[in-house]
Parts: sequence; structure tokens; C-alpha cells
Amino acid sequence: MKCEVLPFPARRDSPTIDQIGVDERAQRFCSRSLKKETKMSALKLAVSMLDVTTLEGADSVGKVRQMCQKAMHPLAQDPSIGPAAAVCVYPRMVKTAADVVKGSKVKVAAVATQFPSGQMRLKERLAEVRYAVGEGADEIDMVISRGQFLQGEYRAIYDEVAACKEACGKAHLKVILETGELTTYDNVRYASDMSMAAGADFIKTSTGKVPIAATLPVTLVMLQAIDDFYERTGRMVGMKPAGGISNAKLALQYLVMVREVLGPKWLTNEWFRFGASSLTNDLLMQIRKQETGLYQSGDYFTKD
Repeated sequence: MKCEVLPFPARRDSPTIDQIGVDERAQRFCSRSLKKETKMSALKLAVSMLDVTTLEGADSVGKVRQMCQKAMHPLAQDPSIGPAAAVCVYPRMVKTAADVVKGSKVKVAAVATQFPSGQMRLKERLAEVRYAVGEGADEIDMVISRGQFLQGEYRAIYDEVAACKEACGKAHLKVILETGELTTYDNVRYASDMSMAAGADFIKTSTGKVPIAATLPVTLVMLQAIDDFYERTGRMVGMKPAGGISNAKLALQYLVMVREVLGPKWLTNEWFRFGASSLTNDLLMQIRKQETGLYQSGDYFTKD
């Protein structure tokens, strides 16, 4: 369904979150386990949902090219694994990534709007979005101005998301809330509602650059917001937990939660992603364990 900007939602229109109830429900997902064929299918699905990421000051052309090759062929000896959904890089590396993945199913995502702080004038932040799209980005991962949100400048957040959506053109917009800095579930819920109303194609937990990143309870709050938004508008919005998801067991818990809250139609990389720099290899190790019965050393897998 075409993404359209909806009217600015008032804070009072977002429900108050029962923190204890959310924490308890999220904890129950940790007790779920998948077996045999179901587990293998889920592991392969998780690989296909990866936004394989490098966002370091030392990023180089060679590193980005190697990462793109891994995203296209996560397990070279087994073409049934992958490809990943996207590679995620800084805007300066978009053209390099786009050249490598051209002709594949892997998309190029760029973090923009002065990632990770968002502390720059909107004019420059929008220019960065346009630059990344012009270099070949299929998706933009923007960060909201958390300082303004915490000061109650909610309309400014809504306006910046809407402006970034317009600047994206045909590219999809993922809105990073940086939930670890929003301090409460009520804030996370309202930031989610505002971002979706302003045109977000995805909402995303974190930059991965602060101590508290994605958690199951925070993701549950955001999934419920997506479900309510879909019931109200008929428009599907994607979800991307990012930061701190480093092992396959936790990734599968997220997939179980998505299925139970939103249903199976969200279980594709069109609507759900993992933002991860270290999750890839653990998923591949678990797949090899399912296939052979033996764990392989991490040395058998490339680091990037």
C-alpha cells in the first residue's frame, strides 16, 4: 500500500504502556524453542533478514566490498543460504556497495541524518539523505532528534520524519528511535506512532552505538504499535531491531515474537530485518550444526 503521511498524532492518542505486563510477556518468548526442520527453516529465514552492517570510522572500500560479497553469498558452499536482505553503510560507501551488489537481491541501506547523534540542522541532514539516494541507496536509516523529543518538541520530530520521507524519493525510510535514550516504554510507543504517521516504512530500535540497544520488551512495544497502526490504517510498516542481537538463539526468539504479535505475513525481509554486524556468523554456525551435528570454529567464517 502506498505510504502516505497522516495527521500529526497527539500524545494523548498513544496508549499508556503496562511496563510489568510487557516485561512479563517478553520474557515468555525466551522459553520457546524450535526443533529440527522448523529450527533450520527459521535460521535460514533469519539470514535472509539480515542488514549486514559496517559502521566504523575505519571502514574502507575493501572492507565494504568483502562485506557485500558475504551478504550475497553468506555460505559459499551452500547456495540455499541467503542472500541477506541488505548491506548497511555510511553514505560515502553507498556507491561502492551499490556497484558490488548490482544485479543481486541485496539492497543498499545508508545511515543518514548525522548518524548516530542526529545533532545537526535539518537542512544538512536532508542533504545527506539526498546524497545517499543519489549514490544508489535503496533504503535510508535516519535517526530522530532524541533531545528534541525528550524536551517535548514532538511536532518537530514528526516534521523531520516527514521531510526525510520526502527527501528519500523512491527509497524506503527506516526511522531509528534510539530507544535506549527514550527512557520509557510510553516514549517508545509515542515515537513509534509519530514516525509511522509521518511516513516511516520501517521503525528501528537503535543505532547500535549506545549501551542499551534492542531488547525484546522494547521490540514488543514497537510491534504492538505496528499492529495497532495496521488495524487503524491498513498500511503495513516494517520492524528492525538493531544492536545487541549477536546470537542465533536470541534472533529466533524475535522471530517467534513477530509471528505471534503481527502474524506470518510479517515474516519476510520485506517487513522484518535484523540490524547486525556479528549475528551473521552465529547463524551460519548454527546452520552448519543442524546440517552436520558438529559445531565449526568461527575461524571457518569470514569476519566481515
